[in-house]
Amino acid sequence: MRIDVFTLFPQMFAGVLAESIIGRAIGSGALEVQLHNFREHATDRHHTVDDYSYGGGPGMVLKPEPLFAAVESVLGAPPACPVILLTPQGKVFAQSDAQRLAELPAFALLCGHYGGVDERIRQRLATEELSIGDYVLTGGELPALVVIDAVARLIPGVLGSEESPAADSHSSGLLQYPLYTRPPEFRGWKAPEVLLSGNHQAIARWRRAQSLLRTLQRRPDLLNKAEPSEADRRILEEHGEEG
Repeated sequence: MRIDVFTLFPQMFAGVLAESIIGRAIGSGALEVQLHNFREHATDRHHTVDDYSYGGGPGMVLKPEPLFAAVESVLGAPPACPVILLTPQGKVFAQSDAQRLAELPAFALLCGHYGGVDERIRQRLATEELSIGDYVLTGGELPALVVIDAVARLIPGVLGSEESPAADSHSSGLLQYPLYTRPPEFRGWKAPEVLLSGNHQAIARWRRAQSLLRTLQRRPDLLNKAEPSEADRRILEEHGEEG
């Protein structure tokens, strides 16, 4: 997979892209991330990428010329892959979006900055808009790293176990069940006996029940989206938690 990132601050990506799972994915060739500083495509002697907003108002606005030129020089005109603008006005990024993007051979990320982008970038260059939450950051670089991380771990072969992504919170529509490891008892707190039993069916039932109950307690809004089965509803009823 290839991800092209268009940003004014490519140096912000260096540490994250070199470390941990993302670093290994890039090192193995499973992931390629190309960083492009679109200031290099500004044509005036000061390399200007922003200007005052027509009609007045606070903040500076990113000009269309440098971004269009940068994207088209790399991806063609029209671009040969999806172009995602990272903006607080976009759809909130979810696990389903990470799964969808992980199936693509390539996509691009546009990192906004200053007070926003010229609307023609939004309408004519970006193919979709994503936000990582209902808050405002200084620029799109941190959201871009969030998207890259969420997508990279879903690329086949990137994680040590192919089952790992499927067990994550939100992958199934529910929060993940509680996790335990050695020692079986720590400061008098014991791991549940069922996890030590070796009974895989019982473990699977316990994990499903815990996932349902944890979701109900912490994120009940997710339960309707997850469409619990009749067996799931019985689990909730048995624990007196439904309703």
